[in-house]
Amino acid sequence: MEKTQIRAMFIGAHPDDCDFKAAGTAIKLSSIGAEVMFVSATNGDTGHHAMGGGELARRRAEETKRSCEIAGIKHFVMDIHNNGIEANVATREKFIRLIREFNPTLIITHRPYDYHPDHRITSQLVQDSSYALIIPNVCPLIPAMKQVPVILYFQDAFKNPVSFNADIVVNIDDVMDKKIKMLDCHESQVYEWLPWTEGKLDTVPLNVEERLDWLSKRMYLRDGMIADRFRQELIDKYGIEKGNNVKCAEAFQICEYGAQIKKEKIDSIFPF
Repeated sequence: MEKTQIRAMFIGAHPDDCDFKAAGTAIKLSSIGAEVMFVSATNGDTGHHAMGGGELARRRAEETKRSCEIAGIKHFVMDIHNNGIEANVATREKFIRLIREFNPTLIITHRPYDYHPDHRITSQLVQDSSYALIIPNVCPLIPAMKQVPVILYFQDAFKNPVSFNADIVVNIDDVMDKKIKMLDCHESQVYEWLPWTEGKLDTVPLNVEERLDWLSKRMYLRDGMIADRFRQELIDKYGIEKGNNVKCAEAFQICEYGAQIKKEKIDSIFPF
């Protein structure tokens, strides 16, 4: 396949968000020659029950590095406190400069409807930055982009004030094992913090191989639910037989703040 000109920037609020929401799609984009970067808008320094501060931030930055190495993609962790990001001018300008430096054709981030303020504010910062990306006199030391990139939202299950609408669905069955290996790098989250928040820390195996199997079952269930939720969209994209047989999927919604793309042109961004 001819190398794509896609430059995809995934912007999550926390160091593991992009992996959970879109690692499969990132892997597939990277495999066709796209330039891909995972960005964490915060350093994740409060995301643990037994450690925190600089020690946790450094640990999570290392986890992100190892995860992105598996997919062969770039990464950047912004040094903003977890649970401390604000939608102000100073932070917006940080986003503008970072986005311009990478010069993406595609940005994928959270929707602004979410339980976590970091997710909501990250989404708002991307939206608030979108038009300014092409204004030369905003952050003038970094050349303005020639056009606003396409902006997509990660899938979520929130319904108020409006439910997620899947404009794009991606079959990730062929890269699911690699996605799980990426998440396995985020040990502080998938084996410690998140199970603790669910009251299930005692269910996590101590043996490395058993632990990976435990994570694999959770992720196949999670991304399998996404495939089932958007089964008709998968059938529409891949045909009845293949669409019905997809086990795991990721889904995205077009954001009206970015460059608009018609549904029939979506395949030019996700040619797989």
